[in-house]
Amino acid sequence: MTPQDLVIRMLPPFGGWLALAALALPGGSPLRGAAVAAFLAVGPGAALVGVCGPALRARRAEGPVERRDTDFERHSELLEGLMLAVLLSVAAAMLVATVLIAARAFSGDRVLLTLTLLTTLAAFCPRLRASPTPRTAPGAVPRTRKGSTL
Repeated sequence: MTPQDLVIRMLPPFGGWLALAALALPGGSPLRGAAVAAFLAVGPGAALVGVCGPALRARRAEGPVERRDTDFERHSELLEGLMLAVLLSVAAAMLVATVLIAARAFSGDRVLLTLTLLTTLAAFCPRLRASPTPRTAPGAVPRTRKGSTL
């Protein structure tokens, strides 16, 4: 792992710890609201997308038949990653909040702390690898399922 990869990997947890530090600012501070909102919007999801990113990138995006955009693949993957990060962040925030409500321990600070700890844990998790394709050799005979007529 290169130092640049380590910095990129630690950005979501750093955002969470920064949002926790921003809680010390006065309640109506725009900086406090921006830090917390930015982390809640993409922080936990970005860490989770980082964990499963190599497995997600195993299949490349297929462009339209008429190729007007030469960078379709790159743009498609960036948009997919961003949307997945936002949706996973919203899902994680809702799940954590629901668990804390059920435990009768809900507060905004606890939700933020829990999400920050989970984001930090996800940043330290090893990356998932893509599973190998079943037909690795070009001339290999495809395997059939047991009881199949093919």
